[in-house]
Amino acid sequence: MANLGFKIIEATRSASQSIAAHGFRSFLTTLGVIIGVASVIGVVSVVQGFSASITQEFDGMGTNVINIESYTPRKASLQGLYASLGYDDLIEIKHRVKGISNVTPTVTIWGSNAVISYRGESTDTMVIGTASTYQKLYAVYPDAGRFFNLSDDKSRRRVAVLGPSIITKVNIKGDPIGQYISISGEWFKIIGIAEKRGKLFGFDQDDFILLPYSTTRALLGGAEEPDISIGLQVDDMQMIEQIKQQLKNVLRRNHNLGKDAADDFKIATADQMLETFNQIIGSTTLVLAGIVGISVLVGGIGIMNIMLVSVTERTREIGIQKALGATRFDILLQFLIEAVFLCLLGGLIGLVLGFGAGSLISSATGLPEATVPLWAVFLAFGFSAGTGLIFGIVPAFKAANLDPIDALRYE
Repeated sequence: MANLGFKIIEATRSASQSIAAHGFRSFLTTLGVIIGVASVIGVVSVVQGFSASITQEFDGMGTNVINIESYTPRKASLQGLYASLGYDDLIEIKHRVKGISNVTPTVTIWGSNAVISYRGESTDTMVIGTASTYQKLYAVYPDAGRFFNLSDDKSRRRVAVLGPSIITKVNIKGDPIGQYISISGEWFKIIGIAEKRGKLFGFDQDDFILLPYSTTRALLGGAEEPDISIGLQVDDMQMIEQIKQQLKNVLRRNHNLGKDAADDFKIATADQMLETFNQIIGSTTLVLAGIVGISVLVGGIGIMNIMLVSVTERTREIGIQKALGATRFDILLQFLIEAVFLCLLGGLIGLVLGFGAGSLISSATGLPEATVPLWAVFLAFGFSAGTGLIFGIVPAFKAANLDPIDALRYE
């Protein structure tokens, strides 16, 4: 065992000397591996950073949160029929489903109804009409001022909680709390500024305005019942499946759906949404890593080609080593370790370049900070070492099988 360890050390030393002696050629040899590993790490770091950010968002929401949204089956949509959830659905859920709390309506306004202005500055944004329970349900808390309360809900007060980006978009001067902002031609008093969340996948999470739901309904004119989403918390996680069934029964009865009719709504928990997202991210990572990993294989072929050339160039050296007592295994080990050493060197350089590229892409596109998980580091080095072993075995065998007499005569 000690003798084997000594041979490995000597083979590694010889490999490093050979690589150093032909530095530029060694760099060109490993270029394919460098590009491949850098591409894989760059893709993985960006995707994993995005995934970590989304997971953090779901963690803030809580695992006991259920979201209900309208869903139009394909058959109904072809007939021009579109499903919706109304405030009467929320009332039914509140009164008929036990073991839930913070039942919250949410209606989102875009386009012409979401134009805001302040002292001559105008822009559009996302206006969200919701209840005072929204802050507990989705962990949206004010950094300054306050959130609207139950009294604001009931009294249809024209009060607003702004996302931090709104202050910059309409250039609000001084302390925004207590000032007024126009939304679709109606004036609202600013009572709170939400905590900053930053950008997610290029989307500004701070570009929004929260209004009391009753006020938002009045802003829309009340001519048509808006399609809302309903969020709620389950008091006992062990009852979550039973509560989901209760919700389904209440909504189907309230929508007069027949026994064979498909649901015109979707019920999802935060865990389910996160699991679906993670499955998508996992599949995307594997596909992208597989595609760019092809370049690592191309780099492996380049290494095998150069190693075969190296065996030819060092034929006399191999003959001398064998004449001095080196065994076939010694020669095999020397060239195999040299191939692996080249690939690992390429893997290390590729790892650094890949993380740098991922960080640059994330910074330039407004994506969450790039993250390289430990498994990706081990995968990069494992794949590099494996490439060296696979593509170095043929040149190593060729070197080991050289006849010492013929090798010494080689010119």
